[in-house]
Amino acid sequence: MKKYLVAVSLLVAASLFVVTGCGSSTKTDGGDKKAGPKVMKLGIVTSKDRSLTKGLEKFAELVEKESGGTIKGEVFSDGVLGGDRQVIEALQMGTVHATAVSTGVVAAFAPRFDAFDLPFLFKDKATAYKVFDGPIGQEVLQDLPKAKLVGFGYWENGFRHLTNNKHEVKTADDIKGLKIRTLESKVHVEAWKILGANPTPMSFSQLYTALEQKVVDGQENPYGNVVSSKFNEVQKYLTNTGHIYNANVFMVSKVFYDGLTDKEKEAVKKAALEARDYQRKLNEEEDQQSVKLLTDKGMKINDLNPGEKEKMLQMMQPLYKSVAATVGGDLVDRIMAAAK
Repeated sequence: MKKYLVAVSLLVAASLFVVTGCGSSTKTDGGDKKAGPKVMKLGIVTSKDRSLTKGLEKFAELVEKESGGTIKGEVFSDGVLGGDRQVIEALQMGTVHATAVSTGVVAAFAPRFDAFDLPFLFKDKATAYKVFDGPIGQEVLQDLPKAKLVGFGYWENGFRHLTNNKHEVKTADDIKGLKIRTLESKVHVEAWKILGANPTPMSFSQLYTALEQKVVDGQENPYGNVVSSKFNEVQKYLTNTGHIYNANVFMVSKVFYDGLTDKEKEAVKKAALEARDYQRKLNEEEDQQSVKLLTDKGMKINDLNPGEKEKMLQMMQPLYKSVAATVGGDLVDRIMAAAK
């Protein structure tokens, strides 16, 4: 399966050189060219059955409808267009046109997004929605055009939980020494270092093989990713750490977006918001089903011991201060106040 995906990746990558970025054309019987729909390539690292991928499929359906057929979306899942960073870089060049990527990865292109990935910042999804859909979340989206990206809101991956193949994790001390795959994010890497782990950043598309070959002991992802990627096949233990709420920024290539008509721009905005609500609902359903599915497949699932989350939060205070100094202003303080 992995070899198949690599082969597909190469074929799709090659096609980017021959398929035009913003549209297509067809010849009439008289030989004249007639403009066809603007083809919008939508890339994502998650599998076809994951809520984020289904959200992109819903967006493709909606944007075609709202634009009156002048925009047609094509979804490329399973990382065939590359990992998260590669897809964002392709958006900057205009060879891929939209994606939904974790805030922690987006921060490499717009640093203030780091503030959203501080551990134990959000107590539940309702609180996270209030922050991301409110003035603060919308303010930070305005940083994206400088990076040749346009943001249209926040979809979700969900709360991240720790899995590993060594032992049950019930305390902060149990994390020490574990080699854990993390997002390619400074905040995520530093958080695991504070807890005594050995963080190893890598693309999501490489993760299953890394776990299978024991390059890393564990990883941390929302339930839906654990199920859809079948990490239960290569991981024995899952701890409900819920350490980071993982929002995904729905972004469009500014190169592509600037080439749209006003009507098409409005269609993209409307479709993105409607697809966000659809995707969040699907993700919640995944969360509700995943624990039973993983337990039935033999995975051992446990909670942290009482008081351990509070202990870990205290350990993270130097990271909070470091990020606050990096992102500037009072952004971290405002997020914390809004999240109460």
